[in-house]
Amino acid sequence: MNWPVVVALAAGTYALRLAGVVLRDRVRVPARVERYVDLGATALLVALVATAAFTDGSGFAGWARPAGVAVGALAAWRKVPFVLVVVLAAATTAGLRYLGVP
Repeated sequence: MNWPVVVALAAGTYALRLAGVVLRDRVRVPARVERYVDLGATALLVALVATAAFTDGSGFAGWARPAGVAVGALAAWRKVPFVLVVVLAAATTAGLRYLGVP
C-alpha cells in the first residue's frame, strides 16, 4: 500500500467537498452547465447499472440478470414501492435461473 498516495487522495477529496460548501454562494453556474451536470450524473448511473447487469467478471452475465433488472426498472417506473421493486427483480432473476436460463 502506497500511503502517501492514499493520504493525498483523501486530502484532495476533502478539499473538493469543502470547496463546494465554501463556494456555494460565491460561484454562479449557468443553467446550461447545471443541465449538463445533471445529464452526466444520469449517464454515469446508467453506465453503472448496465455494467452490473450485463457483465460478470470479464464476460456476459447471461439473460436472467438483465431480465431481472428490466423488471425492476419497469416496476420503479410504475412507482411501485422500492422493497417490492427489489423483490420483483430478484424473483424474476431467480425464477429464470431455476428454469435454466443462464
